[in-house]
Amino acid sequence: MSTKKNVKKIAIQGGYGAFHEIAAKHYFENEEIEIVTANTFKDLFKSLRNNHADLGIMAIENSIAGSILPNYMLLLESNMKIIGEIYLRIKQNLAALPGTRIEDIEEVYSQPIALLQCQLFFDNYPHIKLVDSIDTALSAKEIAEKKLKNRGAICSKLAAQKYGLEIIAEGIETNKTNYTRFLILSDRIGYHKMSKNLEKASLSFALKHETGSLSKVLSILSYYGINLTKIQSMPIPGKDWEYQFFVDVTFDDYVMYRQSLDAIRPFTSGLEIMGEYAKGKTVME
Repeated sequence: MSTKKNVKKIAIQGGYGAFHEIAAKHYFENEEIEIVTANTFKDLFKSLRNNHADLGIMAIENSIAGSILPNYMLLLESNMKIIGEIYLRIKQNLAALPGTRIEDIEEVYSQPIALLQCQLFFDNYPHIKLVDSIDTALSAKEIAEKKLKNRGAICSKLAAQKYGLEIIAEGIETNKTNYTRFLILSDRIGYHKMSKNLEKASLSFALKHETGSLSKVLSILSYYGINLTKIQSMPIPGKDWEYQFFVDVTFDDYVMYRQSLDAIRPFTSGLEIMGEYAKGKTVME
């Protein structure tokens, strides 16, 4: 937990300058925060469990690459709650040691989703090898600290500035409407009640292996005026053809929303509210 009064420690995946840090600064724009870095999403959850951070922020889906499926299961298994969300416009940049030309670059490092987002740009430079790494910002850090010549990183402008790299090409993402959704996480009971506008919820449940189970659930939610904004399914290990569903819904009437959960409960197994929170705003990097 944070030692300074009124300073929140926020756990992020990635190094300083990662898009997670940028999203955290936007979400907590009127608060004083301290960033706690974690190499992996598993390490992020460990930081929260061990009280090394007050809250966490985690990417869950991207408008181009889609859902980050492992993070759904990490969240479900952690028993932590979603208390908020934010959508960040992702602008990817090619950075390298000062003075490097794009013709000199032999390899570019970045997180796999970032590489995917910039594939069209690199189609014009077939001599460059794209290499998966753990994180965008950590890729920039490694190039700077090891002074790797003829190497580049796809990263945020903030990461390039933090590690003293030069941006060779700016805004190289293929789709200029490239957004990532981040979830704000807490392991403290009741923390979600700090939100003044509960208008969105994330749910998880399994379905009985019966014909029409999902359609029944969706019909009931519709009857109660609940708007379905996201549905994601994942196979349940060890149970052939059975799936875990992750659903996001929005609602105008909290009482009706709660009644809808009571109505779908008989048709589901292990129905869990993963979080209730305000709808997230969309921000530019």
